[in-house]
Amino acid sequence: MTTQITARLPKELAESLDAAAAALRRSRADVIRQAVEQYLEDFDDLSVAVERLRDPADPVLDWDDVRRDLLGSS
Repeated sequence: MTTQITARLPKELAESLDAAAAALRRSRADVIRQAVEQYLEDFDDLSVAVERLRDPADPVLDWDDVRRDLLGSS
């Protein structure tokens, strides 16, 4: 089942959308759907990353120590 959503876009953005849709040989709806899906996936990834950064139980690593351990140099 799908839900119809209406949005207003600035003229320039609508023109860019039309150009992308034409280049991809897809409908506006397909391009918008894919863009929203990718945006939400990125948003979810970013949300998880921010949660992990805010987790006080997650240790903070010193970059110089990590590099030294990985490269085996002192």
